[in-house]
Amino acid sequence: MSVQLLTPEGMFQPVPYHHVSVATGSRHVHVAGQINRDDQANRLAPDDLAGQVAVALRNTARGLAGAGATFSDVVRLRFFVTRWDPAKMGDFLAGIESVREELGLPDPLPPLSAIGVDYLFEPDVLVEVEAYAILD
Repeated sequence: MSVQLLTPEGMFQPVPYHHVSVATGSRHVHVAGQINRDDQANRLAPDDLAGQVAVALRNTARGLAGAGATFSDVVRLRFFVTRWDPAKMGDFLAGIESVREELGLPDPLPPLSAIGVDYLFEPDVLVEVEAYAILD
């Protein structure tokens, strides 16, 4: 495997992701921000955060697959969440858990950041996901 995920002793716990990824390989895969839209720009998820996280991760999986990668090749995930508030953490994690098995998401996840933003490019978009993977 070209990606090793780890959390060295003494790093903040518990979190649902590893703090560090180490990757070897020559092919870098960058999946641009994915949202709750299909290939025709049709809205795929309701106005809830959990639903939009699930759809955005499914779209991310499609992008990875197009490059021959899966979530096991991912070294970093970045989530942008509108109007973030710590009270949204349960819904955010529920969206991830709802597709964990379907998409083969590692448990714990690769290193990730959840970044609060005022808004994304359309008013009904609540979350955007970027992924970075390494392939041999």
